[in-house]
Amino acid sequence: MTWVLVGSLGAIAMTWINIVGIKTTALLQKVVTALIIVVGIMLVTGSLFNGERAHMEPLFVGGAAGIMAVLIMTPFMFVGFDVIPQAAEEINLPPEQIGRLLIVSVVMAVLWYILIVLAVSLALSAEDSAASSLPTADAMSAVFNGAWAGKLLVLAGIGGIVTSWNAFLVGGSRAIYAMAHAKMLPAFLGKLHPVYKTPVNAILLIGLLSAIAPLFGRRALVWLVDAGGLGIVVAYAMVAASFLVLRRKEPDMPRPFRVRHGEWVGRGAVVLACGLAILYLPISPAALVWPYEWAIAGGWAAIGLVFYLWARAMHPGASDAIIRQELTTGHSDLPDPA
Repeated sequence: MTWVLVGSLGAIAMTWINIVGIKTTALLQKVVTALIIVVGIMLVTGSLFNGERAHMEPLFVGGAAGIMAVLIMTPFMFVGFDVIPQAAEEINLPPEQIGRLLIVSVVMAVLWYILIVLAVSLALSAEDSAASSLPTADAMSAVFNGAWAGKLLVLAGIGGIVTSWNAFLVGGSRAIYAMAHAKMLPAFLGKLHPVYKTPVNAILLIGLLSAIAPLFGRRALVWLVDAGGLGIVVAYAMVAASFLVLRRKEPDMPRPFRVRHGEWVGRGAVVLACGLAILYLPISPAALVWPYEWAIAGGWAAIGLVFYLWARAMHPGASDAIIRQELTTGHSDLPDPA
């Protein structure tokens, strides 16, 4: 119950912070990210000097199945970066700089993840890592020869959870807000707070689901991560497909940030996303767990279909017209970041 309370009360606190405004959430991100960077650099440098290369053996466990089992969880680790375009109207930067910022942030994250994996591999043997419930914290304790270092790493780990949690709330609420304005979701989800001008009902919806989630237990949360990975990969594929379709249907749409060789980038993204999606299917060694994870994925798809049919029935053609207008004019009811 204490762990459930931490999760649920944390969800309530994060919801309130996001309702208060984007500047408050941005300040929280800056402070916590600084802590993560400092502690992460300590772990990496400590492992490079005090770690042992022999600890990295064996490099792979379980062969192709082991690699795929890790790979299907990877999309979930990158989902936070879609917050940048989703919150673009509240970022006080020129659009072309936002595009570059998105690319740089993903590249930096890839390098960061690689360095953390390398650090833990150097610091702990395969046996110690398998026996540990918190391998990264134990790796920190090992390289600095003190329990204090592990506790500091745990604090930074909590900071990592907070920044991701914060980003999910920002991006998810803005996506729901935009879909409500496009008549694809009920209109009340597009309401702005009268004082803070944040999409309050969309934030409250996500906050409510987040507060309930810990009640389902740790195993169910793993199911959500795996099933969510499939949903994320499908979303990646749809975004890449839309990237290609819009260039043909809306050739004159304003595009402040242009991608070189856009057609090839888009096609490559579609192929890679579809390839990742295959890993979740029953034919793959890393397939989703039946029936739990498939039930979650199927339930999400069913809810999406219901809302799609509802939007088409209640507002035929409205979503296409509104989306086209907002894409070409950049109009939004969200406050000016200045």
